[in-house]
Amino acid sequence: MFDIAFSELVVIAIVALIVIGPEKLPKVARTLGALTGRMQKYMAQIKEEVNRESRFAELQKLQDEIKSAAGATQANLQSGMNEIGQNLQLDLESRNLASGNEYKNADKDTDESIASEVKQSAKSPTGKE
Repeated sequence: MFDIAFSELVVIAIVALIVIGPEKLPKVARTLGALTGRMQKYMAQIKEEVNRESRFAELQKLQDEIKSAAGATQANLQSGMNEIGQNLQLDLESRNLASGNEYKNADKDTDESIASEVKQSAKSPTGKE
């Protein structure tokens, strides 16, 4: 943090010993150490809060990106489903128009086969000839 050499620390200690005195110097050193420790804890907490806020902002940005991507994907899927539905409807309509007579003939054949089976079952009580 500070660029203080060992010789400079020795000079500061000698001046503090002369100014403060030998009786109060341990108390002052303890107080300075405690204040320095508190200041370091406080700075660490501030750094952690800043990091937490930046991570939170990044997560919110990522969440917004995911929501927009999900919305776009949902819109694409919905439009694709609508297009497929329209194509199927058009295909069914064109097949119904083209083969309307075939369906009518098939229905008549089915009706005739059912009627013949009913007549045969009416002739024999077990349903077998």
